[in-house]
Amino acid sequence: MPIGFVATYGDLCPEAPRFAGMVLAACEDPDVPWQRIVRADGSLAKGARQRRLLEAEGVPFRGARVDMATAWADPAALADDRTAG
Repeated sequence: MPIGFVATYGDLCPEAPRFAGMVLAACEDPDVPWQRIVRADGSLAKGARQRRLLEAEGVPFRGARVDMATAWADPAALADDRTAG
């Protein structure tokens, strides 16, 4: 996921979004941009810490939630773009 955009747990694993959340929660690799994965409604699983990281990347918010209309990027489309070139 590029800086400034987000995807949802369901985007990562449509069959089991909660499983995707469990995997990310257990991941301790500092190179994994976990903060860019949010709930489908734009709410944050990791609260203020996640919001600080996303705001630093320029992700827009509407109140307490990510502005999904602006910030959501389809991971499948991004993968298609990478393989097309």
